[in-house]
Amino acid sequence: MRHIDLLRESVRVVRAAHPFIIHAWVVLPEHLHCIIELPIGDADFALRWRLIKSHFSKSLPKTELLSATRLRRGERGIWQRRFWEHLIRDDKDFSAHMDYVHINPLKHGLVTSVDKWPYSTFHRLMEQGVYPVNWAGGDENDVRHFD
Repeated sequence: MRHIDLLRESVRVVRAAHPFIIHAWVVLPEHLHCIIELPIGDADFALRWRLIKSHFSKSLPKTELLSATRLRRGERGIWQRRFWEHLIRDDKDFSAHMDYVHINPLKHGLVTSVDKWPYSTFHRLMEQGVYPVNWAGGDENDVRHFD
C-alpha cells in the first residue's frame, strides 16, 4: 500500500475533470473494488478508469518487469488490461455489492474484522451510521445488509 496517496490523488484529479460519486471503495494489495455512480446521461466508466490508471502509472518510476507484449504496446506492468463493470439493478443488488466491496479485506484474510482495514470507505459509512462498528467482525454470519 506504498502508493495509496498517489492512487487517491489520481482519483481526485480524474473526478475533478470527469465527476463521479464514490459509494464504496476498498484497495487491497493486488486489486481494488468500488461502486461509483456517474452523472445522468454519462456511462463512460472506461474513460475514468483509463485516466486513473494513466495518471497513477505515469507518477511511478518504471521499475517493474515488462513482457514483450506490454513493451510492444507501451503498457506498464501495473494494471490488468480490463475491469469488470456491473450495472446495479435495484436496492437489493446495491446492498449486496456494497457488502461485497467492504467484506473483501476479511474475505482475503487480511484482517480479522472489516474495521481494521484502513483502505476502505467502510470507515466513512460506519461514521454515517450505514454500517455498525462490529459489522463483519470475523463472523460471516454477522454480516448485516442495507435495508
